[in-house]
Amino acid sequence: MMQNREASVRQASPEHHLQRNLRNRHLQLIAIGGAIGTGLFMGSGKTISLAGPSVIFAYAIIGSMLFFLMRAMGELLLSNLNYKSFVDFNYDLLGPCAGFFTGWTYWFCWVVTGIADVVAITGYIHFWAPGVPLWLPGTSCILLLLGLNLLTVKLFGEMEFWFALVKIFAIVSLIAIGAVLIAVGFTSPTGAKAAVSNLWAYGGWFPHGGAGFLAAFQIAVFAFVGIELVGTTSAEAKDPERTLPKAINSIPIRVIVFYILALLVIMTVTPWNQVAPDKSPFVNLFMLIGIPIAASLINFVVLTSAASSANSGIYSTGRMLYGLADGKLGPRAFAKLSNNNVPANGLAYSCAVLFIGVFLLYQEGDIMTAFTIVTTISSICFIFVWSLILVAYMRYRKLHPERHERSIFKMPGGVLMCWVVLAFFVFVLAVFTQKADTLTGLMYAPIWFVCLGLCYPFYRKQAIEHRKHTH
Repeated sequence: MMQNREASVRQASPEHHLQRNLRNRHLQLIAIGGAIGTGLFMGSGKTISLAGPSVIFAYAIIGSMLFFLMRAMGELLLSNLNYKSFVDFNYDLLGPCAGFFTGWTYWFCWVVTGIADVVAITGYIHFWAPGVPLWLPGTSCILLLLGLNLLTVKLFGEMEFWFALVKIFAIVSLIAIGAVLIAVGFTSPTGAKAAVSNLWAYGGWFPHGGAGFLAAFQIAVFAFVGIELVGTTSAEAKDPERTLPKAINSIPIRVIVFYILALLVIMTVTPWNQVAPDKSPFVNLFMLIGIPIAASLINFVVLTSAASSANSGIYSTGRMLYGLADGKLGPRAFAKLSNNNVPANGLAYSCAVLFIGVFLLYQEGDIMTAFTIVTTISSICFIFVWSLILVAYMRYRKLHPERHERSIFKMPGGVLMCWVVLAFFVFVLAVFTQKADTLTGLMYAPIWFVCLGLCYPFYRKQAIEHRKHTH
């Protein structure tokens, strides 16, 4: 077990460790915010252009698969409340090597996602101010979020609470306005009439065939990254046995409302072939129907969504570095907490790496190309982390059948569904080979795992010793 996972820090100062200051409302909204990512607002234009109306099936399939992943993670976290995150149960059930690869890859996932958010934030700011230097929006956002995260975890919870509320309000409003436009038969300045028949009138549900449908999966997968964030926050959540199941079980409803209904409305009000692949369809919708002020408001919403994702990334990376260092799988400096009980060193280091996003903008020049390559690398690494969670679940079922029997939150389908979801992840990786930009990301991703393999021997001995003392 990992009952003394934070022993070294706690012995020095009993009150100086991560605090359970996130309340139920924080956890619920963090879970919702994690399910409404930058990929939905920024990337759904590209998925619609690739797949047409069939994009909703892609989101439904991915959402269903990830629900089972979340149920597996939920059962594992609640099987032993000394597990502070999925890194802990991977470390315990699969060994220090799995803990090392999971923790550092998850850190890398969020750093890369943060870089994508920096790219997206720059694009949104350029909607209002095209002449702003490329380096200014991302730099300002990184420094602001770092400053806020250095204060308290409760402040992080409050920021995510309000960020998520903005996103929910925007999507619900978009759905409501779309329903009214459809009901009155609104005709846009381009001559397109809002009608349900737009879903099949322009080439059917699969206008680009099976290939187009499959190509949509890359950006669609990225829209869901962060869905596991609720597992990272459980270490600082009050009453996780009540709040965690509630947050996870609401995932199917979120997928239906925030993804499927929103995209159905967009493609009903404006035909899918009028959605620009390089722009946010949420902004584009209001531009097409001739409401530029509303477009600015939606641009503000998608800007807060990207800031929310970057905020979650900064939070997660700091906690991951803290957990890795505490388990002797990372530099000792990251195991130190500030007087506010936040991992200040890890937060500062992660934010320094985020400035790569600013550099990328100058290299690529095209915001959407940079966004696609970066999100592909992030998606591949998230799939690796998600896969290890499922492998750990299968290991848990073999080693601790009594814990499973006592569980108040059993995973539906058990081990069989683990294999189904793992097979789905293999399918998604195969899809990444179909397009040049996603293939580029797929080819770069293994470099990270080679680097980890070279670094692990430096931590192996001390991690094994630490594990012996904590069992």
